Amino acid sequence: MKKRENMKDSTLKHFNPMKLREKYSVNKKNNYSSFWLDNDWDNRKTSIFDEEDTNVKPKKDLVALAGYRRAISNFVTIVTGESDIKVNFNSNDESYTDGKVVTIGAKLDDKLFDPSVGLALHEGSHIKLSDFQWLKNLEFEIPQETFDLGYKKGYSRYEVLSHVKNFLNYVEDRRIDNYVFKTSPGYKGYYHSMYEKYFYSKVVDKALLSSEYTEETLDSYMFRVINLTNKNTRLDSLVGLRKIWNLIDVKNIERLETTQDAFKVAHEVYTTILHQLVDGTEKTNSHGETEPEPGKPGDEGKSSESGNSSKQMSDEDFDRFKEAMSSGDVSRGHSNGSDVELTANQKKQLEKLFEKQKDFVSGNIKKVGKLSKKESQSIKAIEDSGMTYEEVGKDLAWSKGTKCLVVRKLTKSLIENSGNYEEGLSVLSPYRYSRYGSTGDEQVTGYVEDGIRLGTVLGKKLQVRGESRETKYTRLDSGRIDKRLIAELGFGNDRVFNTSYTESYSDAFLHISVDASGSMSGEKWTNTMTSVVAICKAASMIQNVDVVVSIRSTHTTGSKWGRGGECVPLIVIAYDSRVDKFSKVKNMFAHIRVAGTTPEGLCYEAVMDEIIPSTNERDSYFLNFSDGMPMFSNGECFYNGFTAVSHTAKTIKEMRSKGIKVLSYFIGDSEYERESSKTDFKTMYGKDAEFIDVTSVMSISKTMNKRFLTK
Repeated sequence: MKKRENMKDSTLKHFNPMKLREKYSVNKKNNYSSFWLDNDWDNRKTSIFDEEDTNVKPKKDLVALAGYRRAISNFVTIVTGESDIKVNFNSNDESYTDGKVVTIGAKLDDKLFDPSVGLALHEGSHIKLSDFQWLKNLEFEIPQETFDLGYKKGYSRYEVLSHVKNFLNYVEDRRIDNYVFKTSPGYKGYYHSMYEKYFYSKVVDKALLSSEYTEETLDSYMFRVINLTNKNTRLDSLVGLRKIWNLIDVKNIERLETTQDAFKVAHEVYTTILHQLVDGTEKTNSHGETEPEPGKPGDEGKSSESGNSSKQMSDEDFDRFKEAMSSGDVSRGHSNGSDVELTANQKKQLEKLFEKQKDFVSGNIKKVGKLSKKESQSIKAIEDSGMTYEEVGKDLAWSKGTKCLVVRKLTKSLIENSGNYEEGLSVLSPYRYSRYGSTGDEQVTGYVEDGIRLGTVLGKKLQVRGESRETKYTRLDSGRIDKRLIAELGFGNDRVFNTSYTESYSDAFLHISVDASGSMSGEKWTNTMTSVVAICKAASMIQNVDVVVSIRSTHTTGSKWGRGGECVPLIVIAYDSRVDKFSKVKNMFAHIRVAGTTPEGLCYEAVMDEIIPSTNERDSYFLNFSDGMPMFSNGECFYNGFTAVSHTAKTIKEMRSKGIKVLSYFIGDSEYERESSKTDFKTMYGKDAEFIDVTSVMSISKTMNKRFLTK
């Protein structure tokens, strides 16, 4: 075997995209995502899909997973410039890209998220830049003489094809990654995390400086080529490795513009390796991987346990050794790895790491965590509804704040899933609600039908908002000349001018927020929702009034019958006339229920940006229905008494500062109930907050219509 030179090759002194260990530590967690991820996103104990039994391992937080898939998908779109590349969760524990879809694992904890992003970007870039159609015919691109040479070395046609494909994957990866590094340098960190996970470890570093994988075998070349850009690479460890380094020329990898270009290099690399192998002595398995022969150098016989007298180095000694090498203080005898030897345990680690590296190169990367068909359907329902967590209440005294579950779009699938107490939202039901309770009969009259009838009458009156009235004033001293009065100028009349005034109605925006806590049940709920439906119906009959309806309550995540989960504030955007047809009110509002407590200001804070209009060119109203004081608590947030009242008052003050007219109604069953809450309610919503009994609720819709008719 060729004698190893005792020097660090100068050709390695350049930037390469895989050089990470000096700058990025494996002990850091999500260096690149922490700025946009929640502080404890990976530590959530439950989700809206968790089991009741606390002894059962919590299920995946599908709301969070939906958000992360959406974020990763956006990253892939930005980096590749392709909007049609889909990012799906793994459903069969396999990871691959088929030229159309990127697959990610469903386990995205603090150790796996950044590498998963990097892997998704890597695969997405392959979809954009690799020629998958050409790769289907790779076998026919390989010259027959290469197959003949491989057969001479003991490899079948299938094995040669597999070898070429693996080396092509390696070269193609370098080409693809270089493209991303050049075009989207801001995403380098995710690639760093990916390669840190799959390629770098102290054991690999140590092995590269040792005599491991220095025999002229295919496995040795595969190991040394895969780790070619590692700073500890010794180009003299194998006879053909320096030539391979020059062939790949990572520093100038951008010269390879196509997959075909990468193939030419990979094919030459492979033939270079074949020429260094002994004819017909290689023993390979069905995958074309070398199986060491007993007693050959490089097997376990070299370990100290078998009597080898070579000195084994501790990790501390090895770190000092690497420092000495970089400073040039090591004698020539160290360059051949004779003084760097792995322990038996390290050799086992190296074997596993090498297998992981080969899996990466071959594209057989296992994605940790998979979704069941049911979970996949739930993820789709969550994404369709725009369901997310929003951090709220961070500035509360004696509280860490909490997450609020925001559903930005009420959908049919959410209603259908609500029949499952482990997965459904507590304020929804698959059954329609009538004045006589829940029913599956679509013909039973309820508050929706009553509201539509009332709203139709009111809407006819509101139709004048679409009209404008022009009044003309004549015989004025100034203005425009009235042609009909010009003749009077000869008679000394100089009041021959006129002007016109047009009266019209401003555009209006109304956000209706409904307290859906359990205490709103019965007549309070039916009368309130009748009034809400009436306003929506009336507004739908004219063009310049937009209405948004939100339902606020609490939800116990993943609970069965409200037990065993984590309680969070909940707000559901049930209707938005700017994007929804009124038929949504007609078909879905009867499925809304009361449940939970009253998080009030926490819910307002979660959707404040949606409540505050983007323009001041319209009259904006916030209409609140409520029957009690704010009340909510979980393990992190105690929202009650003065804390809750003052926080709610703060959110209402913010609305008013943005020009929103706040109208709030306290609905009470008795005079005592209303009087006892008067002080706190007016503190939250202002002096003009009104207290009404149950029977007066429906009159609110008429009150709003009068406001809409104000010019």
